[in-house]
Amino acid sequence: MNNEKRTYKVLKNQVFTSGNYRIVPIRDKDKYDIMKWRNEQMYHLRQNQALSRQEQETYFKNTINQLFNEDFPSQILFSFLEKEQCIGYGGLVHIDWNKKTAELSFIMDTSLEKNFFEKLWLVFVKLIKKVAFDELSFNYIFTYAFDVRPHLYPVLQKAGFELHQRLKEEVFINGKKTDVLIHRLMQ
Repeated sequence: MNNEKRTYKVLKNQVFTSGNYRIVPIRDKDKYDIMKWRNEQMYHLRQNQALSRQEQETYFKNTINQLFNEDFPSQILFSFLEKEQCIGYGGLVHIDWNKKTAELSFIMDTSLEKNFFEKLWLVFVKLIKKVAFDELSFNYIFTYAFDVRPHLYPVLQKAGFELHQRLKEEVFINGKKTDVLIHRLMQ
């Protein structure tokens, strides 16, 4: 599949821009950067082991490539670019087309987190809101986050999300019961 021609059948617009930043349908050429970031950030992901190159290849071939032609894909993922450089990825996952809701997923280049975490999260949310609300007319989007990133929650609130639910001791992380926080952003 020619990656420059990738388009989601379900979207009228494919590229969403804010200043030097934009999201484009997830590019195959970014898959190893994405794998690296996911492996570095497993502590906050629903991923229990490091991904191999072969697993990433298989996932892109068997899952990602199929999403573009579906009327109701389970996820709509984007490469997040600053100019032409991929600095993160994410999108709408666990989409419920009947309820018109989706979970927001976003991971940035690990090396950018220390100095640009808030800025890049806010830009990504601004862009994904265009997809979720302007393009797809979703009712709301939400995040499902293990309570291990206290720096994330104020950024979500700054982006307009409200804490919707706290699931007490929902998951085990490093052998410790950990809460899950669900933040929601209404259209």
